Amino acid sequence: MSGEKKMRAKKEQVKGKAKEAMGRTVGNERLTAEGRAEQAKGDARQAKEKIKDVLKD
Repeated sequence: MSGEKKMRAKKEQVKGKAKEAMGRTVGNERLTAEGRAEQAKGDARQAKEKIKDVLKD
């Protein structure tokens, strides 16, 4: 289960980075902000999974 959640976090990070880049390219500040927020959400999810892994051991 943890592997699935890690992949989900990574997907959110990649999707957010793409959204942010697209927003910058077209000059859309809202899209850029959404991309940053999605990346932050992915980062937080990834950090949570890492903590869970450490606590398991």
